[in-house]
Amino acid sequence: MFSESEFIMIVGAGPTGLTLARELQRHGVPFRIVEKSAAPFTGSRGKGIQPRTQEVLDDLGLIGAFRATGSDYPELLIHLPDGSAMRRRMDPVVEPTPQAPYPNILMVPQWQTCALLAEGVPVELGVGLTGLAQLDEGVRVTLDTGEVVVARYVVGADGGQSTVRKLLGVPFEGSTHETERLMIADVRIDGLDRANWHVWPSENSFRLGLCPLPGTDDFQLTAPPSDLPIPELVSSVDPALRVTHVGWTSHFRANIRMVSRYRVGDVFLAGDAAHVHSPAGGQGLNTGIQDAYNLGWKLSTGIDALLDTYEAERLPVAADVLGISTRLHRRHVDGDEDAMTRDDPALRQLSLNYRGGPLACEHRPEPGAVRAGDRAPGAPCGDATIFDLLRGPHATLLAFDWAGDLPAATDRLAVHRVVDPAALDAYGVSTPTLMLVRPDNYVGCATTDMADISAYCKELGL
Repeated sequence: MFSESEFIMIVGAGPTGLTLARELQRHGVPFRIVEKSAAPFTGSRGKGIQPRTQEVLDDLGLIGAFRATGSDYPELLIHLPDGSAMRRRMDPVVEPTPQAPYPNILMVPQWQTCALLAEGVPVELGVGLTGLAQLDEGVRVTLDTGEVVVARYVVGADGGQSTVRKLLGVPFEGSTHETERLMIADVRIDGLDRANWHVWPSENSFRLGLCPLPGTDDFQLTAPPSDLPIPELVSSVDPALRVTHVGWTSHFRANIRMVSRYRVGDVFLAGDAAHVHSPAGGQGLNTGIQDAYNLGWKLSTGIDALLDTYEAERLPVAADVLGISTRLHRRHVDGDEDAMTRDDPALRQLSLNYRGGPLACEHRPEPGAVRAGDRAPGAPCGDATIFDLLRGPHATLLAFDWAGDLPAATDRLAVHRVVDPAALDAYGVSTPTLMLVRPDNYVGCATTDMADISAYCKELGL
């Protein structure tokens, strides 16, 4: 645990850093979060919130605000060169179930994601980091204001050009494809309906995409690099369209990289500081938020062996996700007919798991569908749901059809007997079973012996 003089320094106030700040807040861990930019980010950038990330937001108490602000992805309206049009969806619409109450991707402009995450978080804008020095316990941090402080831990969530990563000397392995570029901009347009994501294809790829951004009057424009000014580029596909405003603009180049280390001493890397992706498939922002979700509760314990599991769990996930987004990117580059299709269930990130990892303790000789290391699914549970029981910063002991003694609940461990047949079915439980669900709502320990739970709780500092 932390003394009164100790705190965690978060560098970078994007979605990853802000999620981590919220996690530390609810665990009662002191922190500072600094952001070298003088003002909050204003662009749409990563706009897709995947189902698993929506479950994280539910746990943080933010899902209502995000769903009120965002919207489902609209249907594509593809304007063909002969003047006709065709409609298609990027991915099928899935009906919510108790196991997966948020099964579809939610569109929220990144600036809005940051704004919602930042509510109540004391971000220090216009403050960058210039120096790091590892101490026997803690890190000496030099800020560009001239201030020098000692933090117990430092987390670099400062993006693909991460100063923290560079100061650590951690290589950013991968490649940059200079010829594979994309222009992205937030624009306002007269004469274009907002019910569809409009796409104008070219012979081998596409000329222009205009996606309506919920809660705004803007469209997110995507196009190959062009010498034409944005208003002329838009009117070149349809002279009836008039651009009335051009806001945030960025030129993306295919930069596909990741680190081989997530921890160096008392410094950690997360989000784009640890892995950068093609925007294809909407994986980067989501993976960063889930880095923070994994790391936050572990930092709150201050247990060194537990902190080592952050890299062991998240590095393989990032590698897998990087492979998925890269394959989708290659479809765009190669001009595949199905380049816009997003029907791979892995993109929803509900199947990501830590099976076989250092915190996955499966003690049953014949485990069911849900095993140690898996995401804890939702399910009806009397007058509530399993998600209701899990919500909050605590770990949760789910005692399925258990008649024996149980430990007393504490502020760090909730304890619930579960007898609802629908919940037993959702978790694949047919005999009395104990499952210890971690604070990030993955099953940590699954067993039929209370001694296993007691040992696991000790490991987690519960």
